[in-house]
Order: sequence, then C-alpha cells, then structure tokens
Amino acid sequence: MASCLWPWRRCCSWRPAARSPEPTAPGRAGSSGTRSSSGARTKMPYFNLMESLTSSFPNVCRISWFHHTAPAVCCCSKTRSGEKYTDPFKLGWRDLKGLYEDIRKELLISTTELKEMSEYYFDGKGKAFRPIIVVLMARACNIHHNNSRDVQASQRSIALIAEMIHTASLVHDDVIDDASSRRGKRTVNKIWGEKKAVLAGDLILSAASIALARIGNTTVISILTQVIEDLVRGEFLQLGSKENENERFAHYLEKTFKKTASLIANSCKAVSVLGCPDPVVHEIAYQYGKNVGIAFQLIDDVLDFTSCSQQMGKPTSADLKLGLATGPVLFACQQFPEMNAMIMRRFSLPGDVDRARQYVLQSDGVQQTTYLAQRYCHEAIREISKLRPSPERDALIQLSEIVLTRDK
Repeated sequence: MASCLWPWRRCCSWRPAARSPEPTAPGRAGSSGTRSSSGARTKMPYFNLMESLTSSFPNVCRISWFHHTAPAVCCCSKTRSGEKYTDPFKLGWRDLKGLYEDIRKELLISTTELKEMSEYYFDGKGKAFRPIIVVLMARACNIHHNNSRDVQASQRSIALIAEMIHTASLVHDDVIDDASSRRGKRTVNKIWGEKKAVLAGDLILSAASIALARIGNTTVISILTQVIEDLVRGEFLQLGSKENENERFAHYLEKTFKKTASLIANSCKAVSVLGCPDPVVHEIAYQYGKNVGIAFQLIDDVLDFTSCSQQMGKPTSADLKLGLATGPVLFACQQFPEMNAMIMRRFSLPGDVDRARQYVLQSDGVQQTTYLAQRYCHEAIREISKLRPSPERDALIQLSEIVLTRDK
C-alpha cells in the first residue's frame, strides 16, 4: 500500500518530496484545502524551523543545505571505482557468514529457558542492517588506509556486538512499550513475561560487553560503551516532551540520535579506529553512521503512517498509541496548531490517536520528514565520498539510497 500512496519515495533522485516547499518558502496548507494563505494560522516556515534547529542543536541537527538541483545518486550495478557488484547486502554478507551462529555461541547459556529467550531474535530473519554497514565501513577504511581488502577479526566482532546491543535494546523497548509483536512474531515479553524479558535483554548486553572486552582496545571499548549510555538517555528523553515547538523538534532529534543513530555512528567509528590510525577517517566514519542512522529512524517514523502492519512486522500508528510525537506529527503541527494540546497530553484522550493520524495525512508532515531524511543522507554521502574509491565505499553510498526507499 505504501508504494502506491507515496510513489515519490521510490525514485532514485535527491529531489525534495512531492509538495515540499522550497527552503525559503513557507509550508503549505493541508491537502484538504481548508487553510488558505489568507486564513491559515501562523506557523514557522520550514526553512526557518530547520535553521533554528541547526543553531540551537548543532551536535545532532547539523545538515548541509544542498540545493534542490544537487546531482542525483541512483542505484546502479557499476560502482564509481569501476568494479561491478550486485548490491550492498550481498557485498557485506561475504564477511558475515555464520553471523547468527557466532552470536549464539557468544551467549553461552546453560539454562534452557534463558537460552531460548536470548536466542529468540537471532533467528536469521532480521535485516542485519547494522552489521552490513559495519563490515562495509571496515573494508572501506582499510582500503583507504593501506589498500587492504581484508576485514580484521576484531572488526567483524564489532559487527556481532552491534547486532547484540541492538537486539538487547529491542527486548527492553518492547517491555517499556508493552509491545506484542516484533519482526512478524510475538515479543519476548508476551511469551515469557516482562521480568524475564528484562533479564534476557540484560544477558545479551552482558555477552556483548564480554565480546567487546576481548577485543582489548581501550579506545574501542570506550566508543561502544558510549552507545549503551546513549540508549538509556534516549529512552529517558522519549519519556519526556517539550512545549516549545523548536525545543520539541530538537528534543526529538536528540532522542533519535541516542536511540538509533549512536549505535551505527559509534560502530562505524570503532571499526575505523581498528583499521586506520587517522582521526580524520574516524570522524568520516562517525558522521556517515550518524547521518544514515538519523535518516533510517526518520523513514521508520514515516512508515508508521504509510505502511501496513504486515509490511512492518509490527502494528502501525504504534508511536501515536505510545504518546510519541515523531517527525510527521511535529511537521503536521505547524499546519494544525490544535495538535499541540494532543501532543502535550500524549494523545491520551479518546479519539486523539485517530484525529492526529488524520491531521498528519492531510498535512505535509510525511513529505517533510522524508525530505529531512534525504538531507541527512546527502550529508552521509558527502562524508563517505571523502574516502578512496572502492566497491565498499560505493556500497555505503547506495545504502543511503536504500534507507530512503525501503518500505519496511
């Protein structure tokens, strides 16, 4: 359904989303046509909103404002370095064979029930998006540094650790959200109960920490333990809200970085540290991961409104039901200020969720959030393009495209 309703998300060009205003123009009224320019309520123009975000929250919302005529980056079968490959996932999986078997070996659990719970999501049916990025980044940095085409064992371990930390966070998130489905099946908390689910998540996290310590690099240990702190702080940010519109969007982006992008950014940085001594390369890897990670979550928030439950493997409109105001809601609020009251009460009154969803679909909220994700992907491409050309570098560029066009 999403691909029919939102065809603008499927194209390869980096044009702004359909109906998206030019950066200097104010946002438009909803598609219902009930808010003309003469009668529209006061709202902050899109460009002014984003400018205020970049100035008030530079560490997370640092976006290069590309012109709409920026060169397109399309999916293709031949890389800029001249070497052919099929797709980023196939290229990455050559270093990830046996990924889930190796993770299950790391868990080393003798208790049958705890073993079953801890291994529940390591069934090979996940996207493995994070491990793919990690090994591609490892190869890209190694090639850039000394033209080495091998992934070090320690770099591959970072890919496993990233997936373990991510999965542990999913188990804990499902407890907090009282979620009933994940990846198309029942959640750990619904099968075994909340208390046991928390302990299973803790166990996965402890196994990841042991694997991390085994690498023996104190810099890398410091980089990845920051991820765990960010996950906790991000969850606390999600529990709160801001009344001021600009603070609210900055709050949302900071939460997005800490809960989603920090893991990708710091995992990319960790493998760059292991493969290359140049701090400039470390920053390139970090910035690529940060920008792709934020874009990934922005599109995830869009799909909560445009995709169906079967595609997503979990219920849609879940964020509204949890009382969360994501990007599409915050952009829609500029056109429908009456949503402010609903946001502050976290959509807790009867009818709030349905009403808010309708406001979002009548507004430019989905398109503007997708456009913002495009901006972040542009920045990711700008960063990774600083590395020496290689199939892996170009695969990371293509992954940015995949982030924008995915439908689940």
